[in-house]
Formats: sequence, C-alpha cells, structure tokens
Amino acid sequence: MDCTRDSSTMTTKLSLITEVARGDKKAKINNAVYLLDVPNLKECFDLLKRNKASGIDGVSVEEYERDLDGNLERLVASMKRQAYKPQPVRRVYIPKANGKLRPLGIPSVEDKVVQIGIARILNAIYEVDFLEVSYGFRPMRSCHQALERLDQIIMTKHINHVIDADIKGFFDNVNHAWMMKFLGHRISDPNLLRLIGRFLRNGYMDEGMLFAVDKGTPQGGIISPILANVYLHYVLDLWFEHRMKAQCKGVAEMVRYADDFVICVQYKEDATLIHEQLRDRIEGFGLELAEDKTRIIGFGRYSVQNAMSKDERPEVFNFLGFTHYAGKSKKGNFLLGRMTERKKMYAKLKEMKLWLVKIKNKTKVKDWWNLLKAKLSGHYRYYGVSGNTRSLKAFHHHVVSLVYKWLNRRSHMKSFSWESFKIYINRHPLPTPRVYHNFYVNFGCRRECY
Repeated sequence: MDCTRDSSTMTTKLSLITEVARGDKKAKINNAVYLLDVPNLKECFDLLKRNKASGIDGVSVEEYERDLDGNLERLVASMKRQAYKPQPVRRVYIPKANGKLRPLGIPSVEDKVVQIGIARILNAIYEVDFLEVSYGFRPMRSCHQALERLDQIIMTKHINHVIDADIKGFFDNVNHAWMMKFLGHRISDPNLLRLIGRFLRNGYMDEGMLFAVDKGTPQGGIISPILANVYLHYVLDLWFEHRMKAQCKGVAEMVRYADDFVICVQYKEDATLIHEQLRDRIEGFGLELAEDKTRIIGFGRYSVQNAMSKDERPEVFNFLGFTHYAGKSKKGNFLLGRMTERKKMYAKLKEMKLWLVKIKNKTKVKDWWNLLKAKLSGHYRYYGVSGNTRSLKAFHHHVVSLVYKWLNRRSHMKSFSWESFKIYINRHPLPTPRVYHNFYVNFGCRRECY
C-alpha cells in the first residue's frame, strides 16, 4: 500500500503509515523511504545528543551542523541514487564492574541521523503489531511497567514456577537473513530494506582495522533496539502467545524487556514443555540459550513452604536489576519481594568510588556536591520500587561513608571529623532514599487466588 501523501511534518506522515498498519495487519508498506528527505532528516538531527563522541570520520555534531542544509542535501541525493553506504562504526572499550572491557560502537553523525529516521519509520509500522508482553524500548513503556506487570502476574494468578531465561549474546548473534525476512512481512519498499541491510552489514573499525560482520544488530546503532523488538516479536512473542499458551494446561504468562524475559507458569509439566521447546525455537533462528543462566525454579505463593519441606532455601530470580524473592506482608501474607541485585549494587558502589577518586583533589567540594546529589537521585529513581527500601538505605549508607572517607584523603590532615561531616550534610543535605514506583497502591484491591 502506498503511503505517499502531502504533509507538513514527519510526525503527520508517520501517523498515516501507522493508520495503514493498524487498519490491515497484512498490509505491506511499499513507499516509506521518501520520508528520509531534507526537512525530515533535519528533525532527526535535532534529536541527536550533543557532546557525544564522533565516529571514524571524526566529524562532531557541531561540525556537521555548520553546513547542515548542504550536508543533508548531499546525503539525500546519495540515498536517491543508492550510493549512500553507512560508515563502519568506531569501536571503543569501556570498563565493566568485573574488570573486563565492554565493546561499544560509535557511528558517524550522518549515520546516526539516518538511523533515527529509519527507527521512527519502523516504530510507526510495528508499534501496532507488538504485543503487550513486550516493554523494552517502546513509546510510553518502561522497565518499571514491566516490573509492575510481573508483580501483578505473580500476585494475582496461580503461579508456582518461573522460567528464568537468558539469550546468549543476543545483539551480537541476530541472523541477518531472518531479520530481513521478518521485516519483509510488513515492508515491501526495496529501498528501505536495502538501506537497513547495509546498516546490518556495515562492520566496525578497531585499532585501524576493518572487521566485517555477518550477524548481529549495528553496534551502538540507534536502530538496534527496534530491530531487536521486531526479531523477538516473531521469534518469541508470537510463538509464546499463540502456540505455547494454547498447549499449556494452566496459567502461563511472559514479560519481556528487550532480550531479558521471564515466563511464569502454574504447572511444572507446562514449565518443562515451554523450556524444552524454547531452546529449539531459539536455536532455529540462529540464537542460543545460556544454559548456565536458564532454569526452571519453584516460585510463588507456596514456594517457601515447599522449600522448607525439602530442607532447602527458597529460590530467587533476577530480572531488570532486581532479585525477586518470596516475601511476606506485615500481615504475614505472601508478597513478591524485590531487592537490588547484588552485583548491580557492587557495580554502582564501585562506580561511585572511582568517580570520587577522580574528582576529590581536582575541584572544590561545592563544585561536585550537586553532581553527587544527581547521581544519588538517579539511583533512587530507578531502584526506588516497592519492597526495595532496605537496599536503597544500604546504598545511601555506603555512599555517605565513601564520601566521608575520600574527603579525608584530600590531604594528610583530616578534613572532617564525623561530627563536622554530619553538620556539613545537614547544611547541604543529600537526597534520601524513597519509593518512586509504588506497585502496592492497589494491593488491597487484589483478590487472593488461593
């Protein structure tokens, strides 16, 4: 179906594509690449973050902007004659909490602009197709909504088992042939598909050497999240919702955030069936389950009693940075408990320590105190969920202790006694832990299933 119409803004044109996609679930968009014109790419450029590292061409956002119209006109002209090819991304390495290095890809400014445009088109097409189980990198959806949905499933449904699954190196192993086939279900525009294919294959530069790729999504690519959602929509979401749930005798629900997902099941035989078929399903599309991180655990209202009867500790699982466990409310009823995942806590504290070491002698305390407050607030805004108060307080305590420790290492003489430090804290208070995401607001309205 042709979506070309007169319109003044990219947003309006995208809404027309969405209407077509929503109106006919089998419709294929055969003219969308026209949206990558100068006015619309200028909108995409405005969405770029400034002060970011440049790609292999060394061109910064500010430099590209100096002749923005001319640069975009040349870019569009090259795309029209099919001469545009994305540059290989520049690979850099950033330290991880475990001491290892994480590879990171940095595309050129021009390639980022094109990717933003493509991502907006793909979102307009596929957002109406994506299922409720998917929460990652979607408009008006967040990780906290995924956590709340998981809470609702476990607290209000007959859940006794959880499949804690992990796809090994998902973003590095996406099969290109399957990716293009999935895109072909909704897109018949050969120019748009060719452009996406070039981004998938553009490779990366590492220490002056060019490395080709034959699988995976673009490193550091803005289109990688939406491509990942398209891939897992066909590989995982539709398969689970339409095939596996129909085979289960009891309740079976999934919550997915990008490639991180958990499946909650009522009966053990259903959990075993899903686990076995999940492995085959994933491998059939060029992916692999991390066997050491994928397991079926007993989890739910009776998991504590069942574990105690076997003289075992109740099992827990991790999802989106939180360890989930079987807890109790103040009245002694079952309650899904959450705490900050231990390795995430250690990583955040190590990151804070390294930052304090870096700035402690370079600037005055008053110059970095507000940044410290911002770092604490950012931590609380993510990890400040119902049931996690103890972890938040522990983090606050450790950070305050680190600050006191490193302030006193600014010279051979102590800068603060503990008493004077407390006076300073009272005068310049740090953010205190609080719950930003309350999943228990409607807890009193929930119906007990058992």
